[in-house]
Amino acid sequence: MSLKSTIAKNAGKITRYLLTKFTNGGSSLPGKIALSIDKNLLRNLAKNYDVIVITGTNGKTLTTTLTTNVLSKKYKNIITNRTGSNMKQGIVGAFLNAPRSTKGAIAVLEVDEGSLKNVVSELQPKLFVHTNIFSDQLDRYGTTGKIYDLLTDAAREVPDAAIIANGDLPLFNSQTLPNPQKFFGFDTDIESGDKTKEDAQCPKCSHTLEYHHYTYANLGDYYCPSCGFKRPELDYKVTSVQELNVTHSTFQLDNDTYTLHNAGIYNIYNALAAYSAGRFFDVSPPDIKDAFLTNERVFGRQEVIIAYDKKIILNVVKNPVGLNQVLNLVKLEKEPFTLVALLNNRPADGVDLKWLEDTNFESLADLDIEKIITGGIAVDTMTDRLVTAGFERENIDAAGSLESVIKSIENAPTTQIHMLATYTAMLEIRKALIEKGHIK
Repeated sequence: MSLKSTIAKNAGKITRYLLTKFTNGGSSLPGKIALSIDKNLLRNLAKNYDVIVITGTNGKTLTTTLTTNVLSKKYKNIITNRTGSNMKQGIVGAFLNAPRSTKGAIAVLEVDEGSLKNVVSELQPKLFVHTNIFSDQLDRYGTTGKIYDLLTDAAREVPDAAIIANGDLPLFNSQTLPNPQKFFGFDTDIESGDKTKEDAQCPKCSHTLEYHHYTYANLGDYYCPSCGFKRPELDYKVTSVQELNVTHSTFQLDNDTYTLHNAGIYNIYNALAAYSAGRFFDVSPPDIKDAFLTNERVFGRQEVIIAYDKKIILNVVKNPVGLNQVLNLVKLEKEPFTLVALLNNRPADGVDLKWLEDTNFESLADLDIEKIITGGIAVDTMTDRLVTAGFERENIDAAGSLESVIKSIENAPTTQIHMLATYTAMLEIRKALIEKGHIK
């Protein structure tokens, strides 16, 4: 490592130490400072690691956490950007946290789709895991096709890197790549309660795709009756879904039973992606089972927070597909509950709020919701959307500010609370609850 790289690395480490000692920490600042000294630092930090890049629209953070836990059952020296800081400075920060030894080291890295082009040549990954692509922040990316181009352009830069992709997504089978590829998906039909399948166009001839079975959105065992395009053969499979609960799921992967303490079909996909990466690295099924059972929930992803006398289940949401899947999860609730919906439209959330029109809040109409609380900088938009979904405006507490939201939660009539929050709203409400001592 050059003198410049050494100085940059030490500056980043000192920054991390000071942040940890005197604040609640910071995941990106150490990397930002280190890169300001040596813009090529990442290449030097990553060169002795087998790097796994996990990218896509939804599920990156949980898939990264699950993959890290799975690989930790066999490999001892693993680093990750567990906090979800998935742009270049956050990725550098993950390496700054690493132990000195790099023998047999693996880096499991969540990478933002738009950041791939900035890091892939330096990381030289051994494996890409592609979770999915849905409409998300189109004011930033444009179209789902353009997001896929970001993934394929990155893969072509490292043609020896393998790709494990979601085979149930038609887009992931639409281009011929030089990389060796494997696919995961559902090899079973499910009763998810969500039969609002999106129309999907064949990426080869633009004819409407048909499905032998599907899971949600445009995912499933697709085929084109016009040109013969169809789902690829699956290397790793969900072969049955045995239980869907508001707190967990039980399912079979390659005919072996697993339980995950994260609920919802979308999280079974995340578990399948992590399982696939684990099998790629020769982790045994019993070890993967154990990793799933001992997995801790990622902050903001079905995170359980005890505040006052309330049990808050917090889910971050950012696009119609993800939100609709969280709503399907909420519909599994059997007890009366309070619904909290926090909407921000800062750049990190996506400025354009038209995506709310494609969500299915109407599906909650028959649930035992005793109170609704709305908040965030776009509280009026959130409230209006719930009114159009059929909820009475006078029964919605448009609390607005964080202080008012927390007060409304304290006075909520139920002990069970389901909270939905866009990304920055999730960070803000968590910070407020940390300051009040409800989160350690």
